[in-house]
Amino acid sequence: MRVVIAVGGNAMTAADGSAHPADQQAAIELAVEPVAELIRDGHQVVLTHGNGPQVGNLLVKNELAASVVPPVPLDWCGAQTQATVGLLILNALDRALAARGSTVRTAALVSRTEVAADDPGFELPSKPIGRYLGADEAAVMVNHGQHWQDRGERGWRRVVASPEPLRCLDAPAAVALLDAGFAVVCSGGGGIPVVSDGSPGGYRGVEAVIDKDLTAALLAATLGADRLVIATDVEQVVLGWGTDHPSPLAGIAVSELQALIAGGSFATGSMEPKVIAACRFVRGSGKPAAITALGSITGALAGARGTIVHPD
Repeated sequence: MRVVIAVGGNAMTAADGSAHPADQQAAIELAVEPVAELIRDGHQVVLTHGNGPQVGNLLVKNELAASVVPPVPLDWCGAQTQATVGLLILNALDRALAARGSTVRTAALVSRTEVAADDPGFELPSKPIGRYLGADEAAVMVNHGQHWQDRGERGWRRVVASPEPLRCLDAPAAVALLDAGFAVVCSGGGGIPVVSDGSPGGYRGVEAVIDKDLTAALLAATLGADRLVIATDVEQVVLGWGTDHPSPLAGIAVSELQALIAGGSFATGSMEPKVIAACRFVRGSGKPAAITALGSITGALAGARGTIVHPD
């Protein structure tokens, strides 16, 4: 099968959230093990990943150096973290494949995702990113053209647009690599956000972040994937998470899951984007999607582990 696997950025850090380079490398070494199993077994694999902790590190550097050098824009941050995480994944995956006797080659793409210049998110940025700063420190960043909000006792925090992904511009390159026998890493962090600049084939980067799970669903559909697997830190989607009566979901029809989403059954900042992404892929492709822990992706492809979202 052709499988798109979305791995969260927090899977690329230590268990305590530390994003020290050594911690990131060690976490990625573990994360690619089940991916290497799928590739060895003959599946075509496209791996996409989050980049929140990595971008967060760059934002701190921006803030500390803002009085000396201009801050790096978010589209540049996305490109830098795609390349950095991509390098770590390639090195780790190459070793894991070699240990299994596989000769499959790997490649990483610096990948853009087109969004609409008139997306409502640009009119009223509301996605919080980065750390809290005091008023004086935030003022320096505001003078560089950034949007910051006063969050009361905790301080000021930057907010940006989180527009809908419309098109994975570099998907044709991923298809060419897959057809040539490569395992591919692409669209990390939801893709580098770009809009049309009005010229034929021209694009420019924008200050935004795109939900990586929504881009993963779009990428999977664009690539004609047979499965979308959203890897997270829990075995299954759970109704009533954190309550006295949790109810894990195994198999569920896409219409039933959409009804649960509409009823507010999932946390906005954590599970909701994942279930929305799974529904979009299933609705658009007519093929199943899975949400499960990274170590259970092989079982999820067999329909035996995780939450499997299937067509009606």
